[in-house]
Amino acid sequence: MNTPDPAPPLKPIELVLITGMSGSGKSIALTALEDLGYYCVDNLPPELLGSFIALEQSHRASKVAIAMDVRSAASLPGLPARLAEIRHQPGQDVHLTTVFLDATTDTLVRRFSETRRRHPLSLKPSNDEHRALTDAIEYERELLSELRDRAQVLDTSLIRPAQLRRHIKELIGAQQAPLTLVFESFAFKRGIPMDADFVFDVRMLPNPHYEAELRPLTGRDGPVAAFLARHAEVAVMEAQIDTFLRHWLPHMLEDHRSYVTVAIGCTGGQHRSVYLVERLAKAFSSAWSTRLRHREIDGWPTPPARSASAVP
Repeated sequence: MNTPDPAPPLKPIELVLITGMSGSGKSIALTALEDLGYYCVDNLPPELLGSFIALEQSHRASKVAIAMDVRSAASLPGLPARLAEIRHQPGQDVHLTTVFLDATTDTLVRRFSETRRRHPLSLKPSNDEHRALTDAIEYERELLSELRDRAQVLDTSLIRPAQLRRHIKELIGAQQAPLTLVFESFAFKRGIPMDADFVFDVRMLPNPHYEAELRPLTGRDGPVAAFLARHAEVAVMEAQIDTFLRHWLPHMLEDHRSYVTVAIGCTGGQHRSVYLVERLAKAFSSAWSTRLRHREIDGWPTPPARSASAVP
């Protein structure tokens, strides 16, 4: 009697779960993943996650992205347990990355007001629509807090759709590295990035803004770099941040962290923070997978004037 051939082993599958606040850019993130060759599904109910993965593996799919949010609010409390089950399911070989998109409440209120969309948790009309929307957003934060704690967080408050697509592609492309280190410059006057793991304030350093010929340039430009390099306190700040990170990053890797964002801020996010981010990213690139973000200068519709001389 012939015995049936054994079933072929399940193919490894790269699964990206996109979740986060309503209005934070999940549809843009899914589009970016679609560009990377992922089969994308929006608003899959959490109860169907396991069977959906099994179906895609039987179809020999290798890259799948799923968006889940409070449109499935009743099922969200059980999602962390389902994700843990998928991670530890014997023989399933699913490589899971969870990305949480966040934004400030003011940003989300503005986006909903501009699009005139109703928040998924705004169940009934109110005489005070602004208050009702704010309450719905804060309730959503509460419902999603456990998922946020277990995910890689991206703050979309002050970035354009093109930047978000680039960040998603960089994040997913870096998953082969045991730990990816993101250096991000920002302006304190526009708020601290919500996705930062470490924040360093460099506003006490000498400011090129007060030099007329340096004001239109950025920390990437040679004259600004030369100005900052002349001041000993800039080198001291760089060395202290470097020492701090080199001490603690191995511990974060042991704690199974895969993505660490180091935010460095000055007043305008144009000179000092940009210079230090460029320097530190270069210093760490030989030992770690590194990425650069300049929240303010990359987000300008028209870049400032640039000199021909770049930072060495």
